[in-house]
Amino acid sequence: MPAKMRVEGLNAWYGSRQALYDIDLELEERATTAIVGPSGCGKSTFLRCLNRLHEELPGGRVEGRIELDGENLVRADPALVRCRVGMVFQKPNPFPNLSVFENVAAGLRLLGVRRHDELEEGVAEALEAAGLWEEVEDLLDAPGTSLSGGQQQRLCIARALAVRPEVLLLDEPCSSLDPIATARVESLLARLRSDYTLVLVTHNLAQAVRLADRTAFFYLGKLVEIGETSTIFHRPNEKLTENYVNGRFG
Repeated sequence: MPAKMRVEGLNAWYGSRQALYDIDLELEERATTAIVGPSGCGKSTFLRCLNRLHEELPGGRVEGRIELDGENLVRADPALVRCRVGMVFQKPNPFPNLSVFENVAAGLRLLGVRRHDELEEGVAEALEAAGLWEEVEDLLDAPGTSLSGGQQQRLCIARALAVRPEVLLLDEPCSSLDPIATARVESLLARLRSDYTLVLVTHNLAQAVRLADRTAFFYLGKLVEIGETSTIFHRPNEKLTENYVNGRFG
């Protein structure tokens, strides 16, 4: 598969503390890449770098090159980057004062969509893509926060999909969900993988095995290795990777 995103010499800091060291990797188009590693190893920092969110944090600084279809995103308009590279966070975060409809329509409005019929079409398509339409079609005027936790997370995925991103970043999207809601989100991600480039940060190694085409193992801010998921979990090149996937530390 061709590379959709390419990262070269990526370094990231929180003030004077360096969090990522010389990361080089490629993210294949229309494939799911899982990012795994122990807490504090730089997984979420890496994800936030991909759509220019890291630099929004106090003291956040990035050096290196992040390409999307050959374009260096480090020099692009961050707002446009985030339309092309969407993000879903660890905890569901629907906009608290907006309805289900307006949560999904928010990104469309930012892109200049004003006609109500176009908004209706875009919202319905996004909710359908997120596997939520049948559950909320009669609840579009209800607050987004009135939905269950799993529904809220799929609402956030629909909100991200509404602007038709090319890449979708997911930072532990199931960590706060119960097993039934987790299964629904995983089923959704399995369906989306044929249309989107997905990057999934997860502590759940079984989830990485179920969903990811490729897996990258991070440790202490460095990329130890990346490869086909079956290879990383069964025949890794690095002893450190073998110890982690076999539960010897974490």
